[in-house]
Amino acid sequence: MMHLGLSDEQQLIADTVREFVRNEIHPHEAQVDRSGEVPEELGRHLTQTVQSMGFAGFNFPEEVGGGGLDQVSQTLVERELGRGSYALTTFFPRPSGILMACEGEQRERYLLPAVKGDKFDALALTEPNAGSDVRGMQCYAKPDGDDWIVNGSKHFISHANLADFVIVFIATGEEQTSRGPRKLITCFLVDRGTPGFSIDKGYNSVSHRGYHNCILSFDDCRLPSSQILGELHRGFDIANQWLFGTRLAVAANCVGRARECFERTLPYTVEREQFGQSIGKFQGVSFKLADMITEIDAAEWLTLAAAWRVDQGLEANREIASAKLYATEMLARVTDEAIQIHGGMGLMDDLPFERYWRDARVERIWDGTSEIQRHIISRDLLRPLES
Repeated sequence: MMHLGLSDEQQLIADTVREFVRNEIHPHEAQVDRSGEVPEELGRHLTQTVQSMGFAGFNFPEEVGGGGLDQVSQTLVERELGRGSYALTTFFPRPSGILMACEGEQRERYLLPAVKGDKFDALALTEPNAGSDVRGMQCYAKPDGDDWIVNGSKHFISHANLADFVIVFIATGEEQTSRGPRKLITCFLVDRGTPGFSIDKGYNSVSHRGYHNCILSFDDCRLPSSQILGELHRGFDIANQWLFGTRLAVAANCVGRARECFERTLPYTVEREQFGQSIGKFQGVSFKLADMITEIDAAEWLTLAAAWRVDQGLEANREIASAKLYATEMLARVTDEAIQIHGGMGLMDDLPFERYWRDARVERIWDGTSEIQRHIISRDLLRPLES
């Protein structure tokens, strides 16, 4: 049975990260949102601060230099980081778990420096014509001796502008199935500066200003077979093994941001007076507060319960999808209600609520849309009943 309380160590972890966000992230958020950029020296300072705290690579095992935190503790860290701007918390080093598939020289070149926070990675799946349909990707690698020649592009690649290397999923072949041909996918490690590979600024987004999406282009880019992460044509295997962590992190981030939004709204309902009394005494506002905190708590328990199942070695695919679905949609409702409570000022950039509201929109799209999460959930429910 799931234990509903946090250990002293887990509470200390959460409190420490919350204090970091309060002291190191919040003071810079408004300026970064307005400028759309994080000053290079600030990014360096944040990473060095996290390294000195001993939190770099908290999501990796101790044997590779990570923090060795269990999944619930990792989720608590993500919850607290969710209170801050993505543009700034991206400098809190936590590389993709997929790097645990590194072998041999790859460990020294990619895994270990990424865990230490000395190198940054980015993960590249999405293409202009292949979003949720990953098998529809057109970025293709053809064999040439012991090398692979890559052509194509990726887009919406988060924080690739900071990346020293990119973890890229590329089509490397095709197999015949009962439903017709299906592309075989391989995962490659691609260094910034590799000839034929470029990282360019992407689109201007209303969500998470300063946290850039990028376009990756491959033009006869030659990659040796030693750059393959995992096995040839088995890219989906390592993706399915490790990518659950990104959905869980998104859910936790949304819980943290919703709680931050709520905690900034609640005092206002006491301080703001209309018709001779605090607006919190009006049922139209007090019921909003009740609904908001109930949804936040529900999303948090869904998220922590999914993390707990991972720690117990239990199947958690549906539970993680439920957490991601509910938490992202909950955040949209909570931020919208916070603006409603603040009235016209809620939409002004003097206050952070319009930023929370804008930032909330992308959460229902990236790392698997709400529709994809509903598909995962319903498929899990129906499969056992199908003959």
